[in-house]
Amino acid sequence: MPIKTYKPTSPSRRALTVVDYRALSGARRHKPLTKRLKAHSGRNVSGRITMRHQGGGNRRIFRVVDFRMEKMNVSGRVLTIEYDPYRTAFIALIGYADGEKRYLLAPNGLKVGDRIVASPDAPLTMGNRTILKRIPVGAFIHNVEFMPGGGGQLARSAGAQLQVLAQEDGYTHLKMGSGEIRKVSWNCYASIGQVSNQDHNLVVIGKAGRSRWLGVRPTVRGKVMNPRDHPYGGGEGRTQRGTRRPKTKWGKITGGHKTRNRKKWSSALILQRRKHSH
Repeated sequence: MPIKTYKPTSPSRRALTVVDYRALSGARRHKPLTKRLKAHSGRNVSGRITMRHQGGGNRRIFRVVDFRMEKMNVSGRVLTIEYDPYRTAFIALIGYADGEKRYLLAPNGLKVGDRIVASPDAPLTMGNRTILKRIPVGAFIHNVEFMPGGGGQLARSAGAQLQVLAQEDGYTHLKMGSGEIRKVSWNCYASIGQVSNQDHNLVVIGKAGRSRWLGVRPTVRGKVMNPRDHPYGGGEGRTQRGTRRPKTKWGKITGGHKTRNRKKWSSALILQRRKHSH
């Protein structure tokens, strides 16, 4: 999907870029597969903010996406390729042979009229879903199950893809986008191909207002706060951080501090940790 630029009619317009949506179907959403979600602005059931910098933004309607694709051995045809305000990837409306319709993650290159199927012996073509054991080494996949029958959990965002490196002792070795290599049971299901909208990371917001449309509120730097509000706060004029190690607003050490539970059960499945950039 190409990136669209604009003539620099204003300072914010000069750098602003968007994804060109003209390749999408332009059809209205399928109402039986949509619902309105209540906006919580980053607050929990007690009304306390647990995720800062959220709130406002344009109203959105949630599309119910089928990540499990448990409709086995039933062929489906792509009816539309649509935008989804709740995710970075595009979605596809599939009409199955039995008359049912479902939304699925659209892989890159999927077009209206294409046919897809989920089956243990499905053809290894883009969009089809099958067990990892059948997928050849070197292939790229997305919407991968972490546990058999658990539904797709890995590689679901725009442009995401995992590469099959090996098939060994009941496990498939997968290389993540981060560089991490981990084992997943080869009885898990995965979809063939890369997730659509791979140019999403090239989008430049361009102006503060556009972030507000997306529901992102302003972020205040810790060094301009008062000492009671942040470990970096206080001082006369521009000052140093004033603390040996970087900390959060609540004084918790960050920047290199390991947070993963050493006894986490899935650690045994990680063959190579991701590479950290410094």
